[in-house]
Amino acid sequence: MTYSADLEKLLGLKAVSYNYNLSKQELFAEAIANDRGRVRRDGPSDEQKAFPTKLGVNGPLVYYTDPDCTGRRTKDTYAVKWPEVADEIWFKADLSPYEPGAYEGLLQRVIQHLNEKKASLYVKDVFMGSDPDFAVPYRFVGEYATHAMFVHNMFPKNLDVTDAESRRWTMLNVPSFVCVPERDGCRAEAAVVIDARNRICLVAGRADYCGVNKKTIFTVGNYLLPKQGRLSMHCSANVGARDDAAILFGLSGTGKTTLSADASRRLIGDDETIWSDNGLCNLEDGCYAKLINLDKDAEPVIAAALSKPGTIIENVPPLPGKTMEECHPDELDLNDGSIAENTRFSYPLEVVPNVMPNAQGPHPRTIVLLTADAFGVLPPVSILSAEDVMYHFVSGFTARVAGTEVGVTEPQPTFSACFGGPFMAQKPNVYAKLLGEKMQKHKARCILLNTGWSGGPYGTGKRMSIKLTRTLLNAALDGKLDDVDTETLPILNLTIPKACPGIDDPTVLNPRATWTDKDAYDATATKLRDMFRANFDKKGFASFGIEARI
Repeated sequence: MTYSADLEKLLGLKAVSYNYNLSKQELFAEAIANDRGRVRRDGPSDEQKAFPTKLGVNGPLVYYTDPDCTGRRTKDTYAVKWPEVADEIWFKADLSPYEPGAYEGLLQRVIQHLNEKKASLYVKDVFMGSDPDFAVPYRFVGEYATHAMFVHNMFPKNLDVTDAESRRWTMLNVPSFVCVPERDGCRAEAAVVIDARNRICLVAGRADYCGVNKKTIFTVGNYLLPKQGRLSMHCSANVGARDDAAILFGLSGTGKTTLSADASRRLIGDDETIWSDNGLCNLEDGCYAKLINLDKDAEPVIAAALSKPGTIIENVPPLPGKTMEECHPDELDLNDGSIAENTRFSYPLEVVPNVMPNAQGPHPRTIVLLTADAFGVLPPVSILSAEDVMYHFVSGFTARVAGTEVGVTEPQPTFSACFGGPFMAQKPNVYAKLLGEKMQKHKARCILLNTGWSGGPYGTGKRMSIKLTRTLLNAALDGKLDDVDTETLPILNLTIPKACPGIDDPTVLNPRATWTDKDAYDATATKLRDMFRANFDKKGFASFGIEARI
């Protein structure tokens, strides 16, 4: 059966036309010519959304999202509450249940909308996962050529996967449709809905942030793969010269992409990784990095990809007084957050100079849990026991810096289970159990690495240098923290090294020692400890068999 017959049978698309598996060069031109929508909050719905730079097709494509969708619409992400999956899926604030009848009505209205407008759609056939043993066939169908180009960047292609047709998931992405909450059963004018029964991901409305096309299918993988005994993880992964693999868990802003992009280690992937009986493999075939405030000297691998052909820059404005066509990508102001703080950059793994063959690697020897503590009380590195790992893994803590709103003057804690809570479609104990079993079987060590503040909270203390963080990370990867003398940090009950090779001043390893006001440290550490405890109790982790450690 052809792809068009498949789509007619699955969705009822009859009056549309298709652009099937176009090259990235073709999609580049299509995006500039045809991708239209809203790019200004008070603007029309038919403005140009994609632009070339001075390099033309030999450089990146620059794309602008709807101003209400410069990141994932977490409150508008759903899974259909079919009876057969109602008890399996972890429904929560960022993965809400969608009533089956309401979803079926919404899907039919979206199909009718496309048929009536005789829509021209872009189709890309790719795979979720680089290991053919379990890669999930993924078909993107959408109105924007930019999205198809993004999917081409971000997912493996041309794998020899058996039974592809019967296991295929299809994403239908329709930004031109406007949801009506009272009619469609959703919260807003846009909805992202996962339908496990029919293997459909529906993106209806202004949810045109490129990341929706990968995070939605990643959520699907987080539902499917653990059922097969395979651990799907929101983490980066790389491999050292001794064939020693490492995985780095972390929320946005903690350094997951930066620290995995190490010229001395071969990259598996920067965001989404599978740990199976075969070892590690990337779920993707590309990277999707934050650009805001990028330090090109500190992150040369990412910076070097900026001007490569076939990459996509998202929501970075042109230089003042110039059109984007007049700008060289290397000249763009990456500190300019006037359009969005969440500026992004999609590039294929092939432009990274040191990647593992087929984006696969051995079982990890080191596991790193990353946090960016803006309270300034966590140590730069902690050595975790097996029990500690489970606790901090399900906690998934980081802290955002104080915002610009009136009255918001201190860091804001963020707890995201398994360091990717919104994308974890099953309950957190499922992933924690798999992680514990695999760590024990393969004798992996684990550290908690803090890339946040020291000497005081944000605004008083200083952000830890990338040099310090890399020194500590490299020491852990080399096994130099395995047998060092340690002490227990009071209040937070963390095991910390008394010294570390490459660190001249060991006082930096104890956060309390870096604060001038010790009483203030104790008070802030106690406050953070209580936040950990409240999160643990609120989410009922004890009922999942997780031991409280703080």
